[in-house]
Amino acid sequence: MAMNSYPVASGLILGIETSCDETAVAVVKDGATILSSVINSQQVHAEFGGVVPELAGREHERRILHVVKQAMSEAGLDMHKPKLEAIAVTMGPGLAGALMVGVAAAKGLSLAWDVPLVGVNHLEGHLFAVRLEKDPVTYPAVMLLVSGGHTMLVLVEKPGRYKVIGQSLDDAAGEAFDKVARFLGLSYPGGPEIEREAEFGDPTAVRFPRALRDGSFNFSFSGLKTAVVSFASKHPDVEVADIAASFQEAVAEILVEKTLNAASEFGAKCVALAGGVGANTRLRTLLAERGHELDLGVCIPSRMNCTDNGAMIAAAGAWRLENFGPSELSIAAYPSLRLEECI
Repeated sequence: MAMNSYPVASGLILGIETSCDETAVAVVKDGATILSSVINSQQVHAEFGGVVPELAGREHERRILHVVKQAMSEAGLDMHKPKLEAIAVTMGPGLAGALMVGVAAAKGLSLAWDVPLVGVNHLEGHLFAVRLEKDPVTYPAVMLLVSGGHTMLVLVEKPGRYKVIGQSLDDAAGEAFDKVARFLGLSYPGGPEIEREAEFGDPTAVRFPRALRDGSFNFSFSGLKTAVVSFASKHPDVEVADIAASFQEAVAEILVEKTLNAASEFGAKCVALAGGVGANTRLRTLLAERGHELDLGVCIPSRMNCTDNGAMIAAAGAWRLENFGPSELSIAAYPSLRLEECI
């Protein structure tokens, strides 16, 4: 059954996402059609090799109104008399200061425009990113949500019915990419840097470990990270490109292997990708190839819809508004919000 068969609000939803270091705003129609999507990525963190929470909050505060105006303009909407059905906003999980900026902005606009407010779980937003594609996910599905802060496998019976069946026991995959990139002398964010370097390397040059091949659906990347650092320290003659390619292959293989094993275990009809690391070409290719070999449906969002964005928040908000109604204006930022808490 396609996601389109589930009821969503049919009007225009403004989606605001500020959970980390992207100030993102979008306007989405009927929960699936993107009229505008503006993503303003913060560059201030590059020199620190990672996101600095205090700086992230300040940058969101400085940019949020400009990004809202740009998204509204690109959607052809009037800032003074917008024809919106609701404003959806990420309320967690994420960085406290960053979330607070988005929630405060959404509340202010909700009051100024007299339109309902809908609080959205950031993780659920990623699961709804597949709704923004031409070929929506079919259910039940196993979704691999993999980013800088999260790595988890989620069994999605249908929108609103989620079961986390596996997750990282230590570093998230994106975090491992950042740390390995930093050690190899590459820039931040590490994922794109590792991928660019890997294009010139041999993925079979070094056989790095694939952790937790124990039948579980959990992940561990700390040992892999340590293995890369140890190998690179002991073998300074090996090309960085070969190390990067071999590391990337190890990450992609274990992510895909466990995703497909979970699909088989739970009788899923489809596997889907979500989250920023989902933009990685090798991961996308491997999941598509091996998923199709098993006659599974494979849904891989565009790279823009993998990264943090306002459109996915609007899509989730459209579904929540139709099924649960608007949120209270008393909602706050919930930095540690879990996926299960949005059910």
